[in-house]
Order: sequence, then C-alpha cells, then structure tokens
Amino acid sequence: MSFKAFSDYLLLEKNYSPLTLKAYLFDLQAFQKFIVLEFQENTIDDVNYQQIRNWIVSLVESGISNRSINRKSSSLNTYYKFLLKINTITVNPLNKHKALKVSKKIQVPFSEGELHQVLDELNSVTDFEGLRNRLIIELFYATGIRRIELVQLRLSDVDMSNRTLKVLGKRNKERLIPLLDSVIKTIETYLGQRNDLEIIVDDSCLFLTKKGVKIYETLVYRIINDYFSKVSTKVKRSPHILRHSFATHLLNQGANLNAVKELLGHSSLAATQIYTHSSIAELKKVYTNTHPRSKK
Repeated sequence: MSFKAFSDYLLLEKNYSPLTLKAYLFDLQAFQKFIVLEFQENTIDDVNYQQIRNWIVSLVESGISNRSINRKSSSLNTYYKFLLKINTITVNPLNKHKALKVSKKIQVPFSEGELHQVLDELNSVTDFEGLRNRLIIELFYATGIRRIELVQLRLSDVDMSNRTLKVLGKRNKERLIPLLDSVIKTIETYLGQRNDLEIIVDDSCLFLTKKGVKIYETLVYRIINDYFSKVSTKVKRSPHILRHSFATHLLNQGANLNAVKELLGHSSLAATQIYTHSSIAELKKVYTNTHPRSKK
C-alpha cells in the first residue's frame, strides 16, 4: 500500500513531529528497496520475518550500529501495527522480534565549573550574536529543552510577566517551564539587540541569525561545541549534553525525579532515569558523609 495513509496516521493521530515522520518514511523506503532488489516484491505489506531478518543481517554487515538497526526495526514494527489496526494484515511479522543488544552510552555532563567558565566569558558581550549565544546557552542550562524545541521557540512563547517559557515538545505536547530572573534579564537585553537588526525576515521567531532569519539546528550545535571546546576536554560537546547537565545538576542538588521528568518533557520516568547514573558520585559523597558507620 502507499505510505500516505501511514504518514497521515502518524502526523494527525499520533502527533509525531515532521522530523520523526521523515525518519520513519526513510526507513520504510529503504526496506522497500531491499525487498524489491532481493525478493522482487513490489510491496512490503506481505513480507515474512525471514525476509526482514535478511535485511537486518545486511544492515549489520554494512557496519550500521545495533542502536540504529533497532530504530529502523521499530519503524517497521510501527508500520505493521498500523496495518493490523486497519485490517490490511492479520499477523505482524515482527511480533516476536527481539531487539539487538546495545551497549549503554554514558553521557558525561558538563561540570558546574565548565558552565560558569563559558557564561562568565559571555557575561560582558554586547553585540547581537554574542547576546544571542549567551541566551541560547542559558536557556539550555536553565530549562533543559531540546535543540529542536529551542529552534522552534517564538516570541509569544516567552511570558515575561509570569516568568515562564512555553515549549512545544514531542508529539506536539506543550509544557510550561519557569524562568530564572537572570535568564529574564538576558532575554530583555537580547531582544533590545534583536529589534535593532536592519532586516528581520522571521519576526515571530525568538532566535534569529544576524541576517534576520530563523536560527537552524546545525548552527545551534556549532555554537555549543565552539564555546565548550574552550573549557572542556569532553569528546561530546552538544546541546544534548547541556540538557543532560541540567538534569544531572538538579538531581545532584536533591530535585525530585518526577519534577525533573516534567521539566524535561518526558512521557515516563524510565526516560528520566538515564540521567540518574551521573548523580552516583554525589550520592556516594552524601552517603559517606552521613552514614553512621562510614567513619568507623
């Protein structure tokens, strides 16, 4: 069948983001090409598990990581669940499939010292790009938002009087995040410079380039990587590590896991618990300093 109905289902009923939808369709189209070449089949609707298994083996042999293969398999599984839902098939060929084993990636957050170093460096900036970059880093660290969420922020999402930020998360789920007074001050200063741009093309967007157009994801990544490469030797210096730092530092200071979950926009505690491993060092310190037997 055409993927159009599946696409509409994900977009309209499941509220998947356009980027997630694009990834799902890419995986389905890649599998379809494989089925056409290897089995001379014109559709993937009637395939069996062995054919899917052959595809997975080919992905492994091509050097694709198990994590990526599992994501591709998940795309297929979602598609076949949809076909079951609309009675196009009677059995999901991936019904008994087991995901490939993946090693757990430990994300090392920035230290509080590294954050202070970067923000101190930007403390005296007065030009548009410098203020924008400072605000981007402050927002990541003060709110824990995702890179795509930051890129999509609009001026109307900032409520200065109530000191809150409205964020549109995954599956179009909105959440309100409180803003620190220091962040509000940076927003006010940044907006003053933003309004002085000669040309503003995307006037509803919060973050703009110096040409007045909406900021884009690769630029945001480059900003974070450039600033933190000066103070950190960590291999990964990305917006996600700032999100990770936000969650880890809150938990280290005793924040409730459920509260951090809501701030991050996670749908379940399981997703938030991946950040707790970074708090083990802090827990050990508290344990050692407070347990009655630790000093005996």
